Amino acid sequence: MRGAIFDLDGTIVDNMPVHVEAFAVFVERHRLPPLTLEDRRRLDGKRNRDIFPDLFSRPLSEEELTVYAEEKEQLYRTFSAGRLSPVPGFERLLAALEQREVAVAVATSAPPENVVHTLRELRLTDRLPVVVRSDEVPRGKPWPDVFLAAARRLGIPAAECVAFEDAPAGVAAAAAAGMRTVALTTSFGAVDFEAQEVRPDHLVRDFEEFLEGPGRQLLPGTPAPR
Repeated sequence: MRGAIFDLDGTIVDNMPVHVEAFAVFVERHRLPPLTLEDRRRLDGKRNRDIFPDLFSRPLSEEELTVYAEEKEQLYRTFSAGRLSPVPGFERLLAALEQREVAVAVATSAPPENVVHTLRELRLTDRLPVVVRSDEVPRGKPWPDVFLAAARRLGIPAAECVAFEDAPAGVAAAAAAGMRTVALTTSFGAVDFEAQEVRPDHLVRDFEEFLEGPGRQLLPGTPAPR
């Protein structure tokens, strides 16, 4: 492994419950049906421009997309202020990757304001300077574009990168890019990933479990992983 590429929401940070809170307020304001777990399975990990037409069950203009997305994401930023922390084991894994000189990037569907807010809340801005967003590429997850762009930004072939994700759409995107995949069950259970056509190479509770299992070679005193 020469590169490690991380999704942000639900992967680096266990913030999906905050997004659920924000969406609950949003759909109530707009008299839309509450989001179900099945809705989340279908929508989590995707771009806002793909999510909101689905919620409203109709095409939306660019102006509507902008207004609705900003309304919901402002709710997220308000609700999440002072509440965010990294998923257990992430900082330990990041330190191990830095020691091994493994290049690291973030590949996320989050809008730019959320990326800045979330990384600042986690105090990880300086340690995760390489960020590629889905709004910077032609297609969002489950298409591979954002992961391929992240690998190019690192200057490393996609096949030599491992992707970390929390949503089936993200796993499908990373696998389509030719990367090995690790899924965290922070947002969905193992059964949700196992029911997908594209399954992750490894399935773990959090980064602590990853370091105790498939990622243990990254720890000091062990041979460097291939």
